[in-house]
Amino acid sequence: MSVAQIKNLQRRLSHLEQEAIEEVNRACGHELWQSIGFDALDSLEDPDRRSRANFYYGQLQTVRELQQVLG
Repeated sequence: MSVAQIKNLQRRLSHLEQEAIEEVNRACGHELWQSIGFDALDSLEDPDRRSRANFYYGQLQTVRELQQVLG
């Protein structure tokens, strides 16, 4: 993979990370989940919001794992 491809991938991952954070914030209605962690998502009473928060939290974790591998 060329340097340009890696930088492009890092940029795209950064955008996905930001989108996931914003969507989890939107689903939770606050940013406290960032300090509390995954348990905050399971306490959401609305099943649709909980499902959306869990989906984007999973996306966020995947993006962060890929970012670690790329350095």
